[in-house]
Amino acid sequence: MNHYPIVSQSGLKIKGAIMDSSERRLFDRFEARFPARLRESSIDYGTDVFLQDVSGSGLHITTRQRMFIDDIISLEVKMPDGLDPVVLNGRVRWVHPMQSGSWEVGVEFHKVDFMRMHRLVRYALASQNN
Repeated sequence: MNHYPIVSQSGLKIKGAIMDSSERRLFDRFEARFPARLRESSIDYGTDVFLQDVSGSGLHITTRQRMFIDDIISLEVKMPDGLDPVVLNGRVRWVHPMQSGSWEVGVEFHKVDFMRMHRLVRYALASQNN
């Protein structure tokens, strides 16, 4: 089994990111820890939902809200630039309970929006290389 460091398009090595040659992912996953909330929620960012990692095809969140496989969600991710949040839409593909009573949730995007993802990737890479 071969492991390769993940390098961004700009040539920056993504800290701690390793791709296993046996993985079948089309897009690399990278750590992106930002406060988030469900789009229709009145609850503040990072209170019930927190983005853990993201790829071009999906994301991983932790949440206090119970979700079920095939739920459709719209997630707003608060970015450090203070501009409008990044909105990501997808379908829940897996759910795992945590000992804390929260849930780990895997979401597959309906379609990949690279323009929307660019802003998220830029801040995630900057936070990992500091």
